[in-house]
Amino acid sequence: MQNFRKQVLVVLLVVLMVLLGTLIAGCGSKQTSTPAGNNQANSVKKYSVATEAAFAPFEMRDTEKNDYVGFDMDLIRAIGKVQGFEPEIKDMGFDGIIAAVKTGNVDMAISAITIKPDRQKEVDFSIPYYQSGLAIAVNKDNNTIKSFDDLKGKRIAVQIGTTGADMAKTIPGATIKTFDHVTEAFMEMKNGGADALINDLPVSAYYIKQNGGKDFKLVGDLLSSEFYGIAIPKDKPELKKMIDEGLMKLKESGEFAKIYEKWFGEKPPEFLPGEPKK
Repeated sequence: MQNFRKQVLVVLLVVLMVLLGTLIAGCGSKQTSTPAGNNQANSVKKYSVATEAAFAPFEMRDTEKNDYVGFDMDLIRAIGKVQGFEPEIKDMGFDGIIAAVKTGNVDMAISAITIKPDRQKEVDFSIPYYQSGLAIAVNKDNNTIKSFDDLKGKRIAVQIGTTGADMAKTIPGATIKTFDHVTEAFMEMKNGGADALINDLPVSAYYIKQNGGKDFKLVGDLLSSEFYGIAIPKDKPELKKMIDEGLMKLKESGEFAKIYEKWFGEKPPEFLPGEPKK
């Protein structure tokens, strides 16, 4: 009888140990699966975005915060927020941006890029989000250059790969001096190496304002009317659609207007973002 009781006790102990082992294993598997589940839930799609971070107020580097700031930077981050992706900013020379998008080295580009036919052959563009134009800047004490016609035979500073550089090529007898960054073009003019600078109006106006208006001034009328768009590879129509939808969401919510007013101090034209005004 005693042997029988011992046998029953041993069996019960074995069963209890098996049950405890199962419970412990169950708890362990639950704990290890939770972090994996959280990682999957928190994963956000990332897109690489090219820019040339020396074109204030559209894109520039905040050295104190080690970050990129500006109208374009706020805009692409806002699009990412409403469309569920995170932009990874890639700083590069402006003249290499379109090629980077075309070859797929980056997913897209936002860098005050004018929508124009030769670029549209290489990449697609989002709907326009900014209307700009080219303007002439000269040194404050320059009273001989007052219009586009006065640029004949002069030394013209431009940023390489821009519409300003294209415009300068049409000036009879002009000597064109190209620079990687527009700030370098301004310094060339200040130091007497150039007579005038052709560049996007908002960028030149912002630079002159930041300089206190003591060294440079804008002269003449706007030389062109152009629109900026976000560059996207031609084989990614779904990406273009997503970006366009994001821009329209920002317009409809009023967020686009807030970002625009933050950087330019005025409300955007009613047709932006969207089709250019006819």
